Amino acid sequence: MENDNKSDVDKSAQDHLTSGVIPQPENACETLDQVIQSRRKTRSLVFHILYAVDALDYEVTARDVATKLNSEYETDIALDGDIVKIVEGIAQHKQELDATLIPFLENWKFERIGKCTLLVLRYAIWEILYTDTSHNIILNEAIELAKCFSEKDAYKFVNGILDKISKQHKSKEETENDLSQE
Repeated sequence: MENDNKSDVDKSAQDHLTSGVIPQPENACETLDQVIQSRRKTRSLVFHILYAVDALDYEVTARDVATKLNSEYETDIALDGDIVKIVEGIAQHKQELDATLIPFLENWKFERIGKCTLLVLRYAIWEILYTDTSHNIILNEAIELAKCFSEKDAYKFVNGILDKISKQHKSKEETENDLSQE
């Protein structure tokens, strides 16, 4: 999918999770581990807000949940920041993300996927489709989220599904690039 097709929400949300390029530390004391932990913290917050929005059947917005978290737990989630925009992008594309996932569920029913595992998959598929983040980073981070929040061995399922989706998406991009160069 070309960048021209991405919505404004999707384009602005990818800023924090860009194409695998590790941002330069703001000060000399910040280490690579701190940068990775910052990225993981962002993904964890996205997951938590997405879980709340999903649990409430998408009748509340990511902004509503972030506002509640900020007031009740003294967090400092920017209401117009990347975390909220990412959740809004996932919510906006929920049906498309599920439609992308379903063909890869060999011998598995969509309804059997645990809620947390499904949310990890939606988040990762959204990143594959709507950001320039390296697929290796997306898969690795999705596996880590699944290890933290999903059922015991769900990370293996997440890895297998996302690996197939990633390969198909890369193949489609290569075909589109070849056609556009002709």
